Amino acid sequence: MTKIGTRAGSRAALLTLTCLGQFMVLLDSTIVGAALPDMQERLHVGISGLQWIVDAYVLLVAMLLLSGGVFADRFGRKRVFLAGVAVFTAASVVCAVAPSIGWLIAGRVVQGIGAAALSPAALALLSAAYPVPAERVRAIGLWAGLSGIGLAAGPLAGGVLVEAFAWPSIFLVNLPVGVALLWPAFVSWASRATRTRPRSTSRARCCRWWALVR
Repeated sequence: MTKIGTRAGSRAALLTLTCLGQFMVLLDSTIVGAALPDMQERLHVGISGLQWIVDAYVLLVAMLLLSGGVFADRFGRKRVFLAGVAVFTAASVVCAVAPSIGWLIAGRVVQGIGAAALSPAALALLSAAYPVPAERVRAIGLWAGLSGIGLAAGPLAGGVLVEAFAWPSIFLVNLPVGVALLWPAFVSWASRATRTRPRSTSRARCCRWWALVR
């Protein structure tokens, strides 16, 4: 019973991480809209530039989503998921500190690349962690439903952040989320690097999360 409970808890943690990653991807497709007037004023950009800020991200995700699934099958779902999170988080920082519209659009393009890797790999992780069809359907339903809240929350969150901190804050909000997603993998790697030392409870838990999807 202890092993079953531990495995269920690890799968729930994995479901939480994948939902959080997909939430971040969908949030960034709508949160930008609320910041466009502030971007136009501060960056002195025209309507066409504002359109590219939105479209660069959406287009790259649409173009590369299937390729992301292929890469997840070819190079490993966990590896592609983590790479997507890292690229997306780094690109968010680039967008936040962008000094011009060119840098901002470039950052949005890289964000789209990261999102296109993250999304299909997250779905593949869930499929591997829940091999029983009925459980898999429930997990994917929760993943789609909970992460989809990001689409609705984007305009509201964007408006609040822009009003309080200006437009770079809509990208910086991805930084703590990205760190939270990468942290279990880092702890797991650190535990393997120091395997002769006794593991702490938190390290052992993180290792169990990622052991599900090796």
